[in-house]
Amino acid sequence: MESYSFLLYLAIILASTKILGIVSEKINMPQVVGALIAGIILGPSGFGVVESTDFFVKVAEIGVIMLMFTAGIDTDLAELKKTGFQALIIAIMGVFVPLLLCGGLYFFFFKQSFTTMNVLKAAFVGSVFSATSVGITVETLNEMGKLKTKTGTTLLSAALIDDIIGIIVLSILTGFSSGNSSVLMVVLKIALFFVFTAVMAFIFNKVFRYVSKEHWHSRRVAIWALAFCLTMAYCAERFFGVADITGAYFAGLILCNITKSRQFVAKKMTVSSYMLFTPVFFASVGMKTNLRVMNKDILIFALLLIIAAIISKIIGCGLGAKLCKMQTHQSIVIGIGMVARSEVALMVAQKGIDAGMIDPGLLPAIIVSVIASALSTPVLLKMAINKGPVLE
Repeated sequence: MESYSFLLYLAIILASTKILGIVSEKINMPQVVGALIAGIILGPSGFGVVESTDFFVKVAEIGVIMLMFTAGIDTDLAELKKTGFQALIIAIMGVFVPLLLCGGLYFFFFKQSFTTMNVLKAAFVGSVFSATSVGITVETLNEMGKLKTKTGTTLLSAALIDDIIGIIVLSILTGFSSGNSSVLMVVLKIALFFVFTAVMAFIFNKVFRYVSKEHWHSRRVAIWALAFCLTMAYCAERFFGVADITGAYFAGLILCNITKSRQFVAKKMTVSSYMLFTPVFFASVGMKTNLRVMNKDILIFALLLIIAAIISKIIGCGLGAKLCKMQTHQSIVIGIGMVARSEVALMVAQKGIDAGMIDPGLLPAIIVSVIASALSTPVLLKMAINKGPVLE
């Protein structure tokens, strides 16, 4: 007789992630924190009431693809143009300093031998903390009336560019992680992927703009958009050796300039994603985090990783702001505002585990660091703003 236990497990996951997500939101934390904690409680670290099956793995994969697609659609390219060069410098520094510091911490803490594979694994750990989630920062700045300042605008633009650069870095690392490709072949495949993306952008911008004229509010537009997203995700992974979430993200970027369809498609994707797929993804990450197996070394590494994750963004983004001749106080605020990590960090961590580049045993340390960065950002940001001169 066929087992229908997955239906009960799914109901438990959806209910628990929503309840704890609401609790997180009430204390000014992103709902993803609550969803992660729900997964930890349901998994081997807690009561062990939900089993991870192939069904949940596939649903979680669709969830992460839809999440990145929505992130691409929500990217405001017009906002990037306002602070272009400054935001670019801040973002570059904000990606590569965490990449070096957090990756270097892993390499030296676990005393890795200097081989190509170990350097690649260290780079994957570092890339997890290159991404930024400014949702908490936006809430804090908005609450203090500082969101529309030059500092706030620069920070938001830098965060958008930060994610794009982080996705490109992930694509490069994923290409090298196969171990079967030469450097030239990996670079060639990535270059071909961007050529392919440019061609798709030209074709589908024409198609969607034509469709948008009459049917921008039709459900069929959202369905076509999702089909395009899944196709891009498949092609990225299958033909170019690039992570599927990269294809999904660029599919969203392609559609983000189509004004009418953009908001409608984003709304439909958000509803569809958060109704089922995204909660399963975050819960599955939590369920894979077994805190019971954390030994002394992993605990110490987690504490050091928290420090490295926070300091690397403050130094990297703050130094980038100073290089752009921003005031010291503005630079510190921007650095602190870029500290929080959330969805993208977890997605990169999951991709690293799937590729065999991140040891699943490190996941508890990564989860703790992500949550700690999210919790510390609003506190540090308010302190920095209140103790400095008036923010411009």
